[in-house]
Amino acid sequence: MTLHRDARTVLTGWTAPTPEEERLRREFLAHLDAHPDAMLRECAAGHLTATTAVLSHDGARVLLTLHTKARMWLPMGGHCENGDATLAQAALREATEESGIPGLVLLGGPLALDRHKGWCHRPFRWHLDVEYGAVAPPDAETIISDESLDLRWFPVEEIPEPTDEATRRLVRRARARLLAERGARAGS
Repeated sequence: MTLHRDARTVLTGWTAPTPEEERLRREFLAHLDAHPDAMLRECAAGHLTATTAVLSHDGARVLLTLHTKARMWLPMGGHCENGDATLAQAALREATEESGIPGLVLLGGPLALDRHKGWCHRPFRWHLDVEYGAVAPPDAETIISDESLDLRWFPVEEIPEPTDEATRRLVRRARARLLAERGARAGS
């Protein structure tokens, strides 16, 4: 399966939790249909990206990066690459590269969709962002990447400014998914 086909399968099977995200889901699928290169940053009309909210092992904290270009506190994420077989794999790779944490465990997803201006090309290209959550091991140590001005853990209820509502929404959904998955395992 190609990354393009995986993205189509993931988005076709995903139930959007809001009318706005349903509109985005349909828009992302139409973009995939119109652009064979929709998964790559070279796609001039915009491209799909993968983002991951990294939670601490107990779900109490979220790891955010002070993004070099955006100058905002954001979750880990970025462009898909030719070696990525799936959107989930791209999300996990980006989270690992930008956090420096090996052994992240991806939560079931995607959790959200977002469309925003990307800073990768001038004047800009749309990022059609498919968003996931992941959990860090208990002894996780971070390593700041070149894409970040800073990298810090924050209580999930105290996400700092400047940030955006998409980040807050993703963190809420990642924590809810973590608690639901842990509850399901405890109940079985």
